[in-house]
Amino acid sequence: MARPLRAPARPRHPLLAPAATRSNAVPAGAWWLWALGLATAASRTTNPLLLGLLVAVAGYVVAARRTDAPWARSYGTFIRIGLFVVAVRLVFSVFLGSPLPGTHTLFTLPEVPLPDWAKGVRIGGRVTAEQLVFALYEGAKLATLLICVGAANSLANPARLLKSLPGALYEAGVAVVVAMTFAPNMVADVMRLRTARRLRGRPTGGVKAVLQIGLPVLEGALERSIAVAASMDARGYGRTARVPAAVRRTTNVLVLGGLLGVCAGTYGLLAAQGAVYGLPLLALGLVAAAVGLRLGGARSVRTRYRPDRWDVRARLVAGSGVVVAVAMIWASGVDEAALHPGVTPLTAPVFPLWPAAAVLIGLLPAVVAPVPPPVGGAEPEEGQ
Repeated sequence: MARPLRAPARPRHPLLAPAATRSNAVPAGAWWLWALGLATAASRTTNPLLLGLLVAVAGYVVAARRTDAPWARSYGTFIRIGLFVVAVRLVFSVFLGSPLPGTHTLFTLPEVPLPDWAKGVRIGGRVTAEQLVFALYEGAKLATLLICVGAANSLANPARLLKSLPGALYEAGVAVVVAMTFAPNMVADVMRLRTARRLRGRPTGGVKAVLQIGLPVLEGALERSIAVAASMDARGYGRTARVPAAVRRTTNVLVLGGLLGVCAGTYGLLAAQGAVYGLPLLALGLVAAAVGLRLGGARSVRTRYRPDRWDVRARLVAGSGVVVAVAMIWASGVDEAALHPGVTPLTAPVFPLWPAAAVLIGLLPAVVAPVPPPVGGAEPEEGQ
């Protein structure tokens, strides 16, 4: 009996995102550039509407493109850390006061007398609406920065990010892998231990449960990170070839000087009045660091297995974050009042339209990045 003929599968539209495989996955560096672009945009504003939009953009992309890997579950933890930062900032503002003048007094706390050498510092006293709103704005900005970093941790595979390190940084790879895998492993251990306690009928909340879970979580995450680092060292990761001393010194000077230039240039771009010297310093630092890393690559004695490919989709992911950062930096110089709402006098923040439209460009990875398999589903093979 002849089998019925199957209809030929329709080719997927080239503009639609394909299914994620090991060969077309977005490189970890592209996800970090996208997230750092959103974080840079968040550092240029205290407008709670724009900050909330940045958090929404990051959360939507994470929900649409994260996998079922252990590190992909860390985004919720970063959100809780961000909320905790906002709460701590408000508490400090209430009990330690603020130099910001205000006329709308909410309540007055008993003030602790301090010696003369502690002038300018007070504990307690008058609490105004202006100082609370100012503390809320500043805490929300810091929380948004943390959430953007959490988005990168949830989307980027730390092992693939380490695999793409330049040769000049191989010696620091073991320390980096311990630092980058500690937080995701800790989140995975917390979920595993809470599930085990729930199945045994033990409470998962409260101070006692946190104390009983905390030590095993820290030990397990650190042991797993050190085990990964030990396996990398056993496979020869970080070993270098012999090069002349002059080349080593030149490499160190270029890399260190380039990184200092990048830090100074980035600070200039993020500062309110440093955009004039920030861009030249950043460009010089990037050139010097690139030359140093290129020279340091000659010290590597290993080959790279399955290097990450920066295709068009990866460039669109990274470029969307860069566009958001550049647009917000430019907007901060053109319409600073909209990006930094005033608190003296207390006014409601406005919603700037074109900076908000620039932030929405950060949603591009949710459209162009390959679609991961459903949570709990099997990972697609190489050729699928």
